[in-house]
Amino acid sequence: MIRKILIVRTDDTLVQLFRYLIVGGVAFLADIGGLYVLTEFAGFHYLISAAISFVLGWIINYRLSIIWIFQHSKLNNRVMEFFLFGLIGMVGLGLNGLLIWVLTESAGIYYLVSKIIAAIFVFLWNFAARKYGLFR
Repeated sequence: MIRKILIVRTDDTLVQLFRYLIVGGVAFLADIGGLYVLTEFAGFHYLISAAISFVLGWIINYRLSIIWIFQHSKLNNRVMEFFLFGLIGMVGLGLNGLLIWVLTESAGIYYLVSKIIAAIFVFLWNFAARKYGLFR
């Protein structure tokens, strides 16, 4: 059972969702860590930091996703695949920025808490769009 969940190549959506949760967690840690470092230590505005750190998480997510989660692309061209993976991520970035802004500026929620809430919604968007739009 553990071998199926962690090692064996699979198209099982639940196994892929579980793996995507792990990959997403790793990418999220890089993302939120970058957000914190860029905002608190480098002095960037939190929305600029959020965009930069989101891209870092996106690159990590792509590499791990094609290695461990989605072995079968609908495309034969890796450059186009990366572009579309990124396009889905850009929609996620827009959702991410919008949600962080609304939650922080309008609702008065601390920006890191806003990021966590936004990440949940963006995670679900990214998985569904990538699983059903880009990979088999």
